[in-house]
Amino acid sequence: MIKEIGKVVLDYTFYSEKDSYSDGDIENDILDLVKNEKDVEKIIRQDDRWPVIYHLSPVRQNILEWYDFKENAECLEVGSGCGAITGVLSRKTAYVDCVDLSERRCLINAYRNSQCDNVTIYIANFNNLRLEKQYDYITLIGVLEYAAYYTDSENPFVAFLKNIRKMLKPGGKVLIAIENKYGLKYWNGKAEDHTGMYFEGITGYGRTKSRVRTFSKDKLQRIVEEAGYQEITFYYPVPDYKFPRQIFSDAYLPSGGSITFEKNVYDNNAFELFDENAALKEIIADGKFDFFANSFFVEAEV
Repeated sequence: MIKEIGKVVLDYTFYSEKDSYSDGDIENDILDLVKNEKDVEKIIRQDDRWPVIYHLSPVRQNILEWYDFKENAECLEVGSGCGAITGVLSRKTAYVDCVDLSERRCLINAYRNSQCDNVTIYIANFNNLRLEKQYDYITLIGVLEYAAYYTDSENPFVAFLKNIRKMLKPGGKVLIAIENKYGLKYWNGKAEDHTGMYFEGITGYGRTKSRVRTFSKDKLQRIVEEAGYQEITFYYPVPDYKFPRQIFSDAYLPSGGSITFEKNVYDNNAFELFDENAALKEIIADGKFDFFANSFFVEAEV
């Protein structure tokens, strides 16, 4: 079945009629909001609930707004959710195919980006998607950490990236955004983003039944390399990939005074165990910024 919402195509061909990922009933509110108001900035000015801000804030698009996509590129957005970055991909590439497990999230995406005439949204598990095409770019923004839920393999993170690789054109690139398990915010008392538990990633996820996993820089690089990717470049969104205000790289690392963390940048209240900005200056001075960065953005080429 095919639906059209504005200029966006919504494709149900691979839909299992089961939405297995959700933030709960708040998503019904978000859907009503985007159906009735196209200006997301106006919505979040009037509704400051965290899920509304998280899913609709235009700041989310900064993770890719700076990125230099090749001309006339075709892109697959895996885990497109409520469309936080679909709009920027639509503007910067020739065509975007989106895939997400949740019909409700796909509807939110379609309504908020209804003026995009180069977007098709597939409601499906990526592993069940059967498209006879390849892409210049595949984005995994906040997706890789969930691979163990949807990929049946002894090493689901490597297996998932291998499946992704099959859908890339020669020279194609996968773009990954994910939290760093050793991010400075976690040492300073911020709960782990996925489990809500303090110090959970740092201590190896031993107290949770969640199958979500994040990684250190070295571990993430090994996973990507084992999946068969060649050219791997790391970037460091600040304060994190969800609401990035600055993007650094190994070629341009921050100096002591070039970045600061504000207390209100995270979604949950956190303990403040130490002066984070003072610690950050020491970390930068000692050349350890890449180890303690809160998030990674990774470009990996086939």
